[in-house]
Amino acid sequence: MEQRLSVITFGVKSLEESLKFYRDGLGWEAQTENEGIVFFQLNGLIFAIFPKEELAKDAMVDSDGNGFPGFTVAYCTRSEEDVDEIMAKAQSIGARIMKRAEKVFWGGYSSYFADPDGYLWEVAFNPFWKLDVSGNVSLR
Repeated sequence: MEQRLSVITFGVKSLEESLKFYRDGLGWEAQTENEGIVFFQLNGLIFAIFPKEELAKDAMVDSDGNGFPGFTVAYCTRSEEDVDEIMAKAQSIGARIMKRAEKVFWGGYSSYFADPDGYLWEVAFNPFWKLDVSGNVSLR
């Protein structure tokens, strides 16, 4: 198996509410909206939203899971100011702020919000990583 990630899919309780949050609120452009699933082309991978019950059915698991899912996703910014701007935007469209932006132990600046389904997004500036013009981050 190659070391890469291709698609992240969030199981959502309301496709319409999540689409409004990501497309209309955050300003992301949906590439495909069909058959009850929405795809967003990101920099090098695809982000999808799909009804939670349907996603569970597809994976052949129970959809009743609750609590912390054991993972977060992160959006890396080019500056601390970008973190503050993105968090203000997220809050203005209904995101719950889970952690206010602050300097963190590893030398960066980080904050967390929860989307309408409670998925945790870290918005962070890491001064040790560089983003290319397309927003791709690299450890090398």
